Amino acid sequence: MLSTFKTPDFTVFRLDVPVVPMTVRARKYRILVVDDEPSVLTTYRMILEQKGYAVVAAPSSEEARRALESEKLDLLLCDLSLEEKDSGFEVLEYARRLQPSLPSLLLTGYASRDISDRAQRLGISVLLKPIDIQEFLDAIRAHLRNAHEQKASGQ
Repeated sequence: MLSTFKTPDFTVFRLDVPVVPMTVRARKYRILVVDDEPSVLTTYRMILEQKGYAVVAAPSSEEARRALESEKLDLLLCDLSLEEKDSGFEVLEYARRLQPSLPSLLLTGYASRDISDRAQRLGISVLLKPIDIQEFLDAIRAHLRNAHEQKASGQ
């Protein structure tokens, strides 16, 4: 309802709308980041948290596996070269077995035709290091949006 109040100097318009309490808070997207270089892991975490994402950081494939088993995640970012016996591909394949619809990005500074072909066969996007921050954030948003749209359409 629109009401007005007039004085000789000015007119005040007031729109009366019911106040609806905000009881539902938007949930943060949860992103698992796997990288065995502490400085890189910290940098990714800071960038993502600054953008409002909840970050689960794993400095090893073993910790990544535990997080995949215990956390509800929206996206997996994984470095290809990990110090342990597993590569990023093994972590990504493990994630697919536990959470088949979890979107994933492989991060690597070692681009090769074999890596690209293997990632493509698995339906995994690859981002090359050094990573451009805007490209990094755009890829994350695109993967989260696509996953949300697929979920909404029942795929």
